[in-house]
Order: sequence, then structure tokens, then C-alpha cells
Amino acid sequence: MTAIAKAQGVRISPRKVAAVAALVRGRTVNDALIILEHTPRRSAKVVSDAVKSAKANAEHNHSFKPDSLFITEITVMPGPRFKRFRPAARGRALKFERKTSHLRVVVDGEKRVAKKTTPKAEITEKETA
Repeated sequence: MTAIAKAQGVRISPRKVAAVAALVRGRTVNDALIILEHTPRRSAKVVSDAVKSAKANAEHNHSFKPDSLFITEITVMPGPRFKRFRPAARGRALKFERKTSHLRVVVDGEKRVAKKTTPKAEITEKETA
């Protein structure tokens, strides 16, 4: 089973986010976070946050070993566009769009071995009295 994290409605163009996502596709999570930390692009923070979220989901929800995690899939899709107008010469207004992105990170790795639990000591009536 894989762990998934999504970042939806990110206010950056999908083309710009996809360029950064391509840098870390297929790498281990630790390597990806180091690469993103040193990437001088605004979208690197968004991708880094999504990778960190997927890592946390894998560790806490799916019991994966933190050192064995790697990025199996990272996809960037266009989100809704905000349509706006910009003032132009001679009293006109020109249309432009603010583009948004949806980011999906899938992480996989090695499962942690489940610890055997010992039965709790039964409390006798003598101890409670």
C-alpha cells in the first residue's frame, strides 16, 4: 500500500511546479528533500511540503520505515483559473488568468515489523481496594 499527499489549489502555474517536480521524481524522500531545500524556485517549497506530508502519512498511517521511503509518483495537474482584468491604454481592460495547480505525491517503502504486544496485567480486586 502506498501513502498519498495532495496539495490542491496552489497559486503557482502548473508549468512552473512541474519543472521542480521533475527534479525529485523517482528519488528517495531524504534525497528529494535535500534537493528541494537547495532549489531556488518558489514552487520548491510547495513540492517540499507535499513530500513531507506524504512522508508523515507513510510513517504514521501506514507504518513504513522512514529511511526506506521513495517517491513512486509525483503528478502536477492544472487547477481552476482565476480570470482577471488588467488596465490598458486608452481606457481599455485586457483579460489575463491566474493559473493554479494540483499536486499529488505518492510514496512507497518497506513496512515496519509489527511489535508483539504483551497482555496487560490484570488488576485484581485486592489492588484496587
